[in-house]
Amino acid sequence: MDVLIFLIPIALVLGGVGLVAFLWSLKTGQYDDLEGAKWRILDDDDLPERKNTQ
Repeated sequence: MDVLIFLIPIALVLGGVGLVAFLWSLKTGQYDDLEGAKWRILDDDDLPERKNTQ
């Protein structure tokens, strides 16, 4: 039971770090554009331009 003296504060600190990281990600706008990523993956901007031979 002596190990709980160490585990409970460690768990609380890690939970607090996770909460701070989540709030930081909200503040910096990580979740602002949820739809754009699925459309950007379909964009073929890395392909070379085709030349029209007409």
